[in-house]
Amino acid sequence: MNNEIKQSELRVNVATKDGKDEALGIISKEDALAKAKELGGLDLILINANSDPPVCKIVDYSKYRYMLEKKRKEKAKNSKATEVKEVKMSYKIGDHDYAVRLRAASKFIQQGNRVKATVAFRGREVQHDNLGMDLLRRLADDLEDTAVMERKPRREGRFLGAILTPRPDVVKAINDARRTKDKEKKKARSESFERKEEAEAAKQAAVEEEAAAIGGVLDGIDLLEDDDDLLDDDDMDASLDELLGSGKVTDDLFA
Repeated sequence: MNNEIKQSELRVNVATKDGKDEALGIISKEDALAKAKELGGLDLILINANSDPPVCKIVDYSKYRYMLEKKRKEKAKNSKATEVKEVKMSYKIGDHDYAVRLRAASKFIQQGNRVKATVAFRGREVQHDNLGMDLLRRLADDLEDTAVMERKPRREGRFLGAILTPRPDVVKAINDARRTKDKEKKKARSESFERKEEAEAAKQAAVEEEAAAIGGVLDGIDLLEDDDDLLDDDDMDASLDELLGSGKVTDDLFA
């Protein structure tokens, strides 16, 4: 990268905003580094050292690493989802059993998996390998809308096998469906988060509204009454006389 590149003459491309590279042609390393600096302090990355001349690309190194990592994860995700499933048969298989194997193979193909179709022979049955070939071709013909046979059937001991691979349009449909599902999950998580935030905001607004209402009630109450409204001692005595009545016992009690 940059000055670490040893070659003096390079075939240089520049990354553009639309994702397509712009070819600058074959230039010297010094001119390529100057161009990278001129474009905003970008980096000169060695893409293919075995080419003549070596191929380099002017790009933001951090973005370049991010895109490589993104592609690596996508590739790993797709390869992990792609497995080799196997269906085994005898060349003397009946129609019902064949239909079961056909449905299983079709299901595996629709899931994006490769299918290894195997015909097993016992003892002297190996002399009928031509019938096994016919059976594998029959399976391939029945799956021709979704799968193709990678190569001719191959003998492995007392087994005859062939690999069926999903057609490109089937793989594309599977990947599109997977991406759509991932987008829906992401959208659902985002909507759930938004609903949670709205609920929290509504709860906070209700608390503030209740606090404001209580504050308004308290503001309408005069907790400190005027002195004129308070009973003086004479009024208090008169009130007690009215309540208890006047008499010797009462006078002695409050004397």
